[in-house]
Amino acid sequence: MLFSDEFLEKWEHIINEVTKTDIPLECIKKVVIKIDGRKQKTVNFQTLRSQGLDITEIEIVLSRTLTDLGDLVRDIDFVVDVTEVAKLVQPETDKLLKDL
Repeated sequence: MLFSDEFLEKWEHIINEVTKTDIPLECIKKVVIKIDGRKQKTVNFQTLRSQGLDITEIEIVLSRTLTDLGDLVRDIDFVVDVTEVAKLVQPETDKLLKDL
């Protein structure tokens, strides 16, 4: 399913307005782990998926990375994959709004 840039910009605006506490792993593009010394470690879910890893394997990679970094972790940022969110949410939105 391909979406126009304008369509994805609208979804990006919506996503940026939402507090993200529970994010399905399928909707994450990458995780940026900020560590001591103004350094960061990135776990790129998109790359791991393209290498053939499934969600369970990606979760294991992330868990191991966080365990290895331990007390060095200062913050974690989730970069949401707008296209995946749109694929997941748009069909349901269409269903809800079709009779209005």
